[in-house]
Amino acid sequence: MTRTPAFPPQGPPLIDGFGRTVTYLRLSVTDRCDLRCTYCMAEHMTFLPKAQVLTLEELDRIASAFVALGVRKLRLTGGEPLVRKGVMELVESLSRHLATGDLSELTLTTNGTRLAEFADRLAGAGVKRINVSLDTLRPDLFRALTRGGDLAKVLAGIDAAQAAGLKVKINAVALKDDNASELPGLIAWAHGRGLDATLIETMPMGEVEADRTDQFLSLKDVRRELEGFWTLEDIPLNTGGPARYVRVAETGGRLGFITPLTHNFCEACNRVRLTCTGTLHTCLGQEDSADLRAVLRAGASDADLIEAIRLAVDAKPKGHDFRIARAAGPAVARHMSTTGG
Repeated sequence: MTRTPAFPPQGPPLIDGFGRTVTYLRLSVTDRCDLRCTYCMAEHMTFLPKAQVLTLEELDRIASAFVALGVRKLRLTGGEPLVRKGVMELVESLSRHLATGDLSELTLTTNGTRLAEFADRLAGAGVKRINVSLDTLRPDLFRALTRGGDLAKVLAGIDAAQAAGLKVKINAVALKDDNASELPGLIAWAHGRGLDATLIETMPMGEVEADRTDQFLSLKDVRRELEGFWTLEDIPLNTGGPARYVRVAETGGRLGFITPLTHNFCEACNRVRLTCTGTLHTCLGQEDSADLRAVLRAGASDADLIEAIRLAVDAKPKGHDFRIARAAGPAVARHMSTTGG
């Protein structure tokens, strides 16, 4: 890819209409994935044609505009970001913002299936830590939840990431009928390897075959159960995302809780999401959008792009209103794999 020149700083920071400063961009590089997790996407997905997906140069240009506007953290997501052809060229290009000090962190969320191939190169590009989505340590359940995935590949990827010096955090979606009973074991396993862990409530996004009403598990209940045999100490850790963290005294490890349904975290929201098609969503749980691809492909100047971003962020909604109910349906029609992790 051709490297996009760095934008000079572009005036005041990005502040929305409710006074929240946006410093975190989650950038989806593809809607494709090599797994088919039951709570994330339909079994037979129709993926986007190539012409609708931003080029690597377009992704770089938009991300660089956000950095010029004061965004300090970039997270690459998907789909599965490491299945995107040429993605490491994008990572290595964006790393120039780390070198200048304009960006504090460049990271990604991955399912881990391709980490063994890319871990060393990620570390070489200045990536310091990554999130790996892993809901179970049982090979049979992993295969069922992902519709055919190989747990051994993910574990080998985590090994490779740690060997490359990357800090790894395990993200697990809490599923009442599938992994609820093994969450303590998964947490203990992660902490035993020196990994942080975060639990996430399932979110009503996109039509999937499974009924998420039956699978929803309140993390308030999970925490109450964990406190029956562990000592959980609240800590003021802030990694730039929505998780609230505790330290587990018995393991010495950190555990996060992301609770979009049982504890709305919108009052401190500092992040926006760009889909791989160039649609900017300033709220995960609302149907708001701004088409930055149309702006770019109409021949926008840097000033035009900056203005489009500012206008979109100014209109950021106050918050989401996720509900899990049998009659409610998805809160938004788009799948998480399309929105970006």
